[in-house]
Amino acid sequence: MVAGIGNALASTTQARSTLAVFAALGLGLALAGCDTVGGTRGLSGSTPKIAEVAPDDPAAASANIASLTDVINRNPNSAEAYLTRGNAYARNGRMGDAITDFTQALKIDPSNAAAYTNRALAERQLGRNDAALGDFSRAIEVNPRHASAYLGRANLLRAQGNLDQAMSDLDQAIRLNPESAQAFHARGLIHQKRGESQRAVTDFDNAIDRDPFAAAPYQARGESLLALGKYDKAIEDFNATLNVDNKNANGWAGLGVAYEKQGNRIKASESYQRALVLDPNNRIARDGASRVRV
Repeated sequence: MVAGIGNALASTTQARSTLAVFAALGLGLALAGCDTVGGTRGLSGSTPKIAEVAPDDPAAASANIASLTDVINRNPNSAEAYLTRGNAYARNGRMGDAITDFTQALKIDPSNAAAYTNRALAERQLGRNDAALGDFSRAIEVNPRHASAYLGRANLLRAQGNLDQAMSDLDQAIRLNPESAQAFHARGLIHQKRGESQRAVTDFDNAIDRDPFAAAPYQARGESLLALGKYDKAIEDFNATLNVDNKNANGWAGLGVAYEKQGNRIKASESYQRALVLDPNNRIARDGASRVRV
């Protein structure tokens, strides 16, 4: 009846995590689940964003940057001062300015792993993936225990389809920081891409235990539960996704698939329609709505 839909969902997570790598570094950015696995398209069929910027209030941001500039003027040889202002620029979407400040921080302190990692994340925002990969690797060279660099590099490698290397980096990130919800979520996405649904669920469980307020791991776990035929539990997870973000079209689409799998065409139709109101181009919802139309 709905052959292939569960697999399509399971292989295409377009997460909007609120606690991704940039946020962990104080930059106020949310890595988009950081991408879909292997660079595939999301449930809507649209290309996923690398991250979403949550800018500060413009007046407050301007005052903050001015204050940080004053600190730099008084401490021109402080790598931390440039790193802090670079973070503020990045938080407000000024990636070019952020990269300039991170570069200056590295001129002052070439062994600053956080500056390499933050510059790599900003470079990803601008589509400079080769430069980002190099900076993540340099961060690891200067500090092999810098967990955020392994996580950032893993997300980039995963988006490029290098799942083996990404898995290796995520294993190391988790060894270094076993409380990282983002690392467990990202590793779960790789298991999901490989069709290892139960392993994916276990990693998503760990991500949710560490951060129960992020929507992305619930969404991803719901997709893997669909692949395992556990439709009741999948419905619970898609509802949890929507409790965090009820404007998540992919959450509504996933809920529709779960109801359709159960044979509940009315609730499936309602869920698909909610998804289409939010995203008229959502392929899963569009196809599902046509199947359950009375």
